[in-house]
Amino acid sequence: MSLEMTDMQPIPLEEAARLCKQYRNEHGVRLFSQCWGCVKYSKEDPTKMCLYHPPDNRGCKYVNQRFDQ
Repeated sequence: MSLEMTDMQPIPLEEAARLCKQYRNEHGVRLFSQCWGCVKYSKEDPTKMCLYHPPDNRGCKYVNQRFDQ
C-alpha cells in the first residue's frame, strides 16, 4: 500500500452523502454511468451506494476527489 493511501482521512457517511448529491447536482446522472447505476439500485440509501465502504467510506472516486480538495 502506498503512503498516499495510508494518509487518506475517513469520510463521515453524512458528508460523503452530501458530496455525492452535490456532484450529481452539478454533473447530472447520465444513463448507464456509474452514478446512474448507484442511484438506481441504492434508491439513494447511503448504506447501499458506492460511497459506502466501512470504515472509511471511500468507495466512490467522485466523492473522494471532492473530499480531498
